[in-house]
Amino acid sequence: MKNMLLMSGSKYQHTDYLVHTLPWLRNFLADYQGKRVAFVPYAGVRQNYDEYELKVQTALAALNVDIVSVHRAAEHREIIAKADVIAIGGGNTFCLLKGMYEHHLLPLIREKVQAGTPYFGWSAGANVAGASIMTTNDMPITYPPSFDALGLFPHQLNPHFISGKPAGHNGESREERLAEFLIVNPHAKVYALPEGTALHIQDQQARILGQHDVLLFSENMQLTTLPVNSVVDY
Repeated sequence: MKNMLLMSGSKYQHTDYLVHTLPWLRNFLADYQGKRVAFVPYAGVRQNYDEYELKVQTALAALNVDIVSVHRAAEHREIIAKADVIAIGGGNTFCLLKGMYEHHLLPLIREKVQAGTPYFGWSAGANVAGASIMTTNDMPITYPPSFDALGLFPHQLNPHFISGKPAGHNGESREERLAEFLIVNPHAKVYALPEGTALHIQDQQARILGQHDVLLFSENMQLTTLPVNSVVDY
């Protein structure tokens, strides 16, 4: 059974780094005390991998798990192969996916998660669990070989979703960007995750967690609202 926690971001309102995720992660990792978590840091463009690893270890210290970045092995796949849990951090989604292709992580992660290894990720780390990264909010500052991602969640994700436009902003709103995507990809579905929300995926169902409803957009921007604590078949 797939078991994934896909979180919109690392902060909510004025909370410190990953603080708002701790209650979710305590439940998610309740059976993994003292176990090894493989951390994928490739999205962290403005920090090196050592710094990113330490940042996550510090933020999640209370969970009593052993977080080890994949860059600690010459072959990054080795850390994934030996891990009890897989975690992928936020940052730039294009850099993240490029690194995953370069280090040949995608097939191994798919195999392990489909076999029951828990997976959690936030922001870019949630994005790459979906079908593709075509609904990321990030700038394409580098070129992955493909936009195809892990596909463990078979639809699109849009973390950090915010509705409407700030005063004085004349660019496209998030809804307008997603409408463009759905015009070009009319059979796709996009799960928009506002800040402070997450999807807990168990097998073929998703539970909505957090402070806000999750929005599901489909062809012609048809909107389905998924209430907090509801469980949906996807």
